[in-house]
Amino acid sequence: MRLDQFISSNLPSISRSYIQKLIDEKRVLVNGKYEKKSFLLKSFDNIEIYIPEPKSIEISPENIPLNILFEDKDILIVNKEKGMVVHPAPGNYSHTLVNAILYHCKGNLSEINGYIRPGIVHRIDKDTSGILVIAKNNDAHQFLSEQFKEHSIQREYQLITFGNIKTTHLSIEQPIGRNPKNRLQMAVVPNGKPAITHLTVIENFKDKTYLKARLETGRTHQIRVHCTYIGHPLLGDSLYTNRKCEYQLQGQTLHAGYLGFVHPTSKKFIEFYSPLPEYFSHILRNETLKLQK
Repeated sequence: MRLDQFISSNLPSISRSYIQKLIDEKRVLVNGKYEKKSFLLKSFDNIEIYIPEPKSIEISPENIPLNILFEDKDILIVNKEKGMVVHPAPGNYSHTLVNAILYHCKGNLSEINGYIRPGIVHRIDKDTSGILVIAKNNDAHQFLSEQFKEHSIQREYQLITFGNIKTTHLSIEQPIGRNPKNRLQMAVVPNGKPAITHLTVIENFKDKTYLKARLETGRTHQIRVHCTYIGHPLLGDSLYTNRKCEYQLQGQTLHAGYLGFVHPTSKKFIEFYSPLPEYFSHILRNETLKLQK
C-alpha cells in the first residue's frame, strides 16, 4: 500500500490531504528515511510522523444562536442554517459553527481535529443546511470517525435539480477528485476517490426534480458533482452550473435532513430529522402550483 494511503487508513481522523502535506514537508520517516507519498510499504516498515505545533491563530468563542436537536455528555446534534461556514479557514476565522460551539460547550470538545476544528467529525458545505454531529470528547470522536470510515453512518439529503429525472431510483458510482481544469471544483475523474450516491425521485415538476440522496461515501461536493455529472445540476449551484432559474438563491438547494448512527456510549442506534428550510419549501409549493395550472 502507498505510504499516504496507509497512514490515512490508520488515522481516519486526519485528512489525507494533510497527511500528504506532512510527507511533502519531510515530516514522515520510513525506516529513518524520507520517502515520497507514493512509496510502497512492506511488512515491518517503521513509520514516524512528526506533526508540527499549530500556528498561533486565535479562534474565539462567539455567542451565536444554535438550533440544537440533541445534546448529552458525548455529542451535540445541531441543525446548521444555510450560509454558515462549519469551521475557520484562512481569511475566515469568525462567525463559524466552530466559534458558536466553542461558546456553547465552554471548550468541552474533542481535540482530535486540532484547534481549528474542535469537535468537528464531518462537514457540510456553507450553503447546505441541515444536521451535523459534534463530538464533545476524543473517545466519542474516534467512535464516530470509525462509523464514517466504515460507511455505517446513515445520511440522507433532500435536493432539487434542473430537468426531469425519469427513473425512480438511480445509483451513481463514479470516482471524485479535484477538477484539473478548475481547482475550485471537484469532478468525476479517473484517479479520484471512490464515491457512491443513491438517488430517489420524490416528485417531477415541469422542468425540475425533487429528490432525496443517500450517501455511501462522503467526498467533497459529492452530491453536487454526481448530479452535475448526470446532467442534472442543483438549483442555485453557481459553482457547477451557469443555468438560471426564477428563484433568487444563495447557493445550492441541498438540505441534510436525516442522520442515523450508533451512539458512542449507549451503543444504541439513534436517528435525527431536520425539517426543510422555508426557502426550500417555498420552491416546492411554487413548483406544485405550476403543475396544477
